[in-house]
Amino acid sequence: MLNLKYICNFGKNDYNKNISASTPTKVMSATFSIPSVSLKSNTLNIATDEYGLLTDLYQLTMGACYVQEGCDRKRASFELFVRRLPEGFGYLIAMGLAQAVEYLQNLHFTADQIAALQATGIFANADRHFWELLKNFRFEGDLWAVPEGTAMFANEPFLRIEAPLWQAQLVETYLLNTINYQTLIATKAARMRDAAGDRITLLEFGTRRAFSPQASLWAARAALAAGMDATSNVLAALKLGRKPSGTMAHALVMALSATEGSEEQSFSAFHQVFPNSPLLIDTFDTIAAARNLAEKVKSGEMQVKGVRIDSGDMAALSKEVRSLLPDAAIFASGDIDEAEILRLKALGAPIDGYGIGTKLVTGAPVNGVYKLVEIDNIPVAKKSIGKQSIAGRKQIWRSFENGVITGDRLTHISDIPKSNEQPLLELIMHNGELLKSLDNLEAIAKRTRQSVKSLPQAVRNITNPETIPVAIDMLIAI
Repeated sequence: MLNLKYICNFGKNDYNKNISASTPTKVMSATFSIPSVSLKSNTLNIATDEYGLLTDLYQLTMGACYVQEGCDRKRASFELFVRRLPEGFGYLIAMGLAQAVEYLQNLHFTADQIAALQATGIFANADRHFWELLKNFRFEGDLWAVPEGTAMFANEPFLRIEAPLWQAQLVETYLLNTINYQTLIATKAARMRDAAGDRITLLEFGTRRAFSPQASLWAARAALAAGMDATSNVLAALKLGRKPSGTMAHALVMALSATEGSEEQSFSAFHQVFPNSPLLIDTFDTIAAARNLAEKVKSGEMQVKGVRIDSGDMAALSKEVRSLLPDAAIFASGDIDEAEILRLKALGAPIDGYGIGTKLVTGAPVNGVYKLVEIDNIPVAKKSIGKQSIAGRKQIWRSFENGVITGDRLTHISDIPKSNEQPLLELIMHNGELLKSLDNLEAIAKRTRQSVKSLPQAVRNITNPETIPVAIDMLIAI
């Protein structure tokens, strides 16, 4: 039996030994003791000057191999796409291009980072030219991409990198990370907006449930860019030029009720400081809280702008609260998703807005892949069972009829469109330089909504959606 612990770890005595073909159990080594090499920070918060090392090891080992073989400068094209849509989705909304561009513009390696890589001993046999490439790194390739907010389907490239082979290879990990996650969030947000309609307020409350602090920032951005109205994430909101939005937690109601005597007093205390903020009324008894607030409104002691309900029978409770507080906006939260929004609408729940967290920022992943499609003008394809790819650089041509998508066609980039087709992939960067300003969140949100509205209703369905047929018209021999 293989000793997996040994396969995944170097012992101290193994450090800096040459790894030969006769010792295959050490090739997969990932964690081991190395001499202390000082990097700028030992925290796991991502800094821009750490982009170079924020990658999978094999991107770097392949780069070193390309250098050894003398093919590192050959022109290569990689495309990022999904082979199939996540279960229950009829489309995806492309998102994350802005972060992809920012990454490509800032990617580099510092002297300390290069020293840290050398100290691992993994690259003991690497050609010294490899280290020169890292030292002088500047992305010098082209980036093709669909605009953020575009509806996408299986096998269609979200983006393509055309660059020297080793550079195009290196950037795979980060591009997949940002495009996959932001596309997931944007798609969910777009579906929630479609279910809720344009007049309902949708708030992103997912920071505490996102997979990491970094993910929470991307989730907030993707949600806003896909049409949600605001985020509770203060850092994300301020960085994006937005005002953060939120209410209050049960803890405040419990704490002030215990120390000041009643739930009513906790509402008064919070309202005095934040008179426009919704009050959370389900800590003890939703209807009793609403009734007490209604009496204060009637007496002129308080103007209640809104309330939030986080538990219970949302449809029944919201109707009773509306009868007691007819002028207050009603917000609902607590494991809300697009299906729940549709259910509550069908029941006639008078809900004005939703705070959405867990069901927005988590879930089954968008399983995007990044595959080589051309090298040195030679089209190439992967033929592994269930993981095939399509050779050649591509363009997506989209057809419409009366503003509704009728189909997409995937062709070689050099092919000529039909009279009713529009291209989706645009040249964003050339020779490492950005060709035009990227869209702001408002423009992306508008495109997202237009994209969703252009889909046939069967594709927009929340339950058992259909998808758009993508004709593959690639006349390439490989």
